Amino acid sequence: VQLQASGGGLVQPGGSLRLSCEVSAFSLDYYSIGWFRQAPGKEREGISCISANDGSTYYADSVKGRFTVSRDNVKNTVYLQINSLKPEDTAVYYCASRPDSYCTGYGFPSTYDYWGQGTQVTVSS
Repeated sequence: VQLQASGGGLVQPGGSLRLSCEVSAFSLDYYSIGWFRQAPGKEREGISCISANDGSTYYADSVKGRFTVSRDNVKNTVYLQINSLKPEDTAVYYCASRPDSYCTGYGFPSTYDYWGQGTQVTVSS
C-alpha cells in the first residue's frame, strides 16, 4: 500500500495550490482519505476527509471555505485544493488512509493505517 502526496511548493499569501494524493493497492471505494498538516513545533492537525461511502467531505474550522477535497476514483487519486493561502497554512501536508467507509473521528491520526510521505507548503511573500 502506498500513498504518494505531491503538489506542494512556495506560494505568496492569497495564492492557491492543488495537492494530490495518489493511492495504490486499494480502491477509494473502500478507504476514506484524510488530509493532515504539521507545522514546525506543532501537533499534526487533521484538516479534511473524504469518505469512501459517498464522497462526503469534512473540514476543520481552520480551513473551511478555503480548502476543497475531491477524488477521482478512476485515477485513484484524492485532491486538496487550497485557496486564499495564509502564512499560518505553512506546514507539511500529509494524506492518509483509513479502512472505514466514513470519516467519523477523522481528526485523530490513530484512526489511519497508511500515510503518505508529506509535501511541503510554504506561504510567504
